[in-house]
Amino acid sequence: MKSSRSEFVALRGLNMHFRHWGNPDAPKLFMVHGWMDVAASFQFVVDCLARDWHVIAPDWRGFGLTEYPKVESYWFPDYVADLDAILEHFSPDAPVNLVGHSMGGNISMIYAGVRPERIAKLVNLEGFGMPMTQAKQAPGRYRKWLEELRQVPTLRPYASAAEVAARLQKTNPRLRDDRAAYLAQHWAKENAQGQWELLADPAHKNSSPLLYHVDEVLECWQSITAPVLWVEANDTDIWRMIGAKEEARAEIDRRMKFIPQLKAEVVMDAGHMLHHDQPEVLARLIEDFFIQE
Repeated sequence: MKSSRSEFVALRGLNMHFRHWGNPDAPKLFMVHGWMDVAASFQFVVDCLARDWHVIAPDWRGFGLTEYPKVESYWFPDYVADLDAILEHFSPDAPVNLVGHSMGGNISMIYAGVRPERIAKLVNLEGFGMPMTQAKQAPGRYRKWLEELRQVPTLRPYASAAEVAARLQKTNPRLRDDRAAYLAQHWAKENAQGQWELLADPAHKNSSPLLYHVDEVLECWQSITAPVLWVEANDTDIWRMIGAKEEARAEIDRRMKFIPQLKAEVVMDAGHMLHHDQPEVLARLIEDFFIQE
């Protein structure tokens, strides 16, 4: 397993945690994780990279070791602004190679359209976007949000790191025992009472009152100038985020047409956490894409 180091950087009023792998003088490769995940999640892919890279991966606000803002719910554009601050700090003078998984992929795709000059190439791992919404849903969404704010959200603790690992494997049955044990140490921490608490702000459980305007998102996507590698898992369960499987497939295909320079790949024998299931295959796809002219 390749060694990493931690760094904390004050950005946008938060003490943000970053995990670094590789030689600091090597070409930079940024990796951003998904919802309810952490930077260390990319360890297995990094282990399989053949070339020398300086991999930089943040814990998003409210996750991992990054400071939690004092909020009752999270606003998605903050992640886009965080990414802007991260790239400005680590690569102010050069466009970057960026990998984003799930929520991180969605953030990266929007950012790449808003600041196209900042992205050299982009790998989107199952960042399909969210279900379409309609204006008539707004009153119900606001009401749900207000009701949730009346209660303080919590995340259940676990009795041991082994129990955390078992929880990870319940979500992803493909996750090997050794990988689950590694992730458990970074996905949670032991508190003073000997229980293991997830490294995630419980406020993430609260809904957003804002609707997802897919037409606005696609306007961003079609402004991307960087080549995009779109990677899906053959056995993903992320369809449920968009709708019924056949309807979701048609909608995802429609969205993909808005990306000007697109290359698509499917990773076999993998689910949504494809960077855990097939890191060797994924590492090869990522490197081949970034090094090709």
